[in-house]
Parts: sequence; C-alpha cells; structure tokens
Amino acid sequence: MGAVLTCLVIGLSAACGTSSATATSPSAIAAGNGGGSNARSGPASGGAAGTVAGVSTSGFTMSTSAGQKVTVDETSSTTFQNGTSSISASAITTGQDVLVLGTTSGTTITATQVIVQPTGGSGSAAGVISFQPGAPTASKQVGQIPANYSQGSGTIVSGTTAYKATEAALAAYAGGIVDRVVQLSNGEYEVHYIGVNWPHHIFVNQDFKVVGAN
Repeated sequence: MGAVLTCLVIGLSAACGTSSATATSPSAIAAGNGGGSNARSGPASGGAAGTVAGVSTSGFTMSTSAGQKVTVDETSSTTFQNGTSSISASAITTGQDVLVLGTTSGTTITATQVIVQPTGGSGSAAGVISFQPGAPTASKQVGQIPANYSQGSGTIVSGTTAYKATEAALAAYAGGIVDRVVQLSNGEYEVHYIGVNWPHHIFVNQDFKVVGAN
C-alpha cells in the first residue's frame, strides 16, 4: 500500500516498476531523495553537462539545458581541460559550458574530470522532457531497444567505459543527469537518466553510439 501511495503522490507511474532495482522514481532521486533500499541508487559513475552558475572554493554549481540544478564537488584528483589542454580549477568561471564526469549521487557529482565545452557545447534539450513535479512520466520509445531488455538487468560499470557511454548519451539527450551506466547481456549499455521526465534509459552500443531511448 505504501508503494502505491508513493507512486500516486509522485505521479510517475512508469517509474514504479516491480523490480527492486528500479522501483525508485528517477525524479524522486533528482529531487534529492536517497532512494531508500534501491540497490542501484547509490553513487556510481556518470555525469552531466551544463552552464556554470556559481563557483566556490570546493567546486561549482551548474544548470543543465533542461533546467536541472547540479552541484559539482572537486577533489585534489579532479582534472580540468579546455579542449585538449589542461587547465587549473581557477579557470572554471560562471557562464562557461562544461561537461562533468565523475561519481554521481542524486544531483551531486564528485568530479573526476571537468571539460570546458565550446559555447553552446552543453547541448540543447531537444527531445528531452524537463522534470515537472506531479507530471506523469512520458511513455515513449525511440530507436532500438535491446531484445529481452528489462529494467534492473545488467551490471554496473565504472571508469572510462562508463564515461564514454555517459558522453554519448549526453551528446544525444542533453539536460538530465547520468547516475549510472549498466552493461547488458548483449554487450551494449543502458545509461540511466534522472532529472527529466523523459528519457529515463538511453541505450548505447559497444561503439558508444546511441541506438535508442525510452
């Protein structure tokens, strides 16, 4: 009964699946909820792209093209790039478009790498449905969805592999936050997307090309 009420309150019926690995609503996570017992709601490799909104001594905040607010925490091992050139943390300034790759927990990313993008390089939100509290999750599918795919299947990947899949997904569907990347049984990747009402799953092949979304 509690799960049913949660679905009704949040209004995201498509996110309330039967799998324990996917029962937590992506928008609930984006709103800052911890995800409870959801085994896949913990920190994992992912990232986001957006425009720097404010800078502090410990990192910065940014806004994605779909209006999602993201907090970026820097560490002593975070690297910074402008194109192929290394830059310092102090080179990150308000108004810059950046791609952030790192460990994602809700709307906070502990950055492994921050890459300054060309003007407008954070991407447009074309095709993405921005998150609106109480709005029903859009239910549609584009492109190819791997055969026999089911939510909660696959193995979470990290590091370079996860970042390549994240970059591909963000290039195709800017505006949300990648909070994990899962390798499926056919070798392709499911990139899990939060902070928007659609898409929630972006599928990337072994050549790191986006092939579908739902």
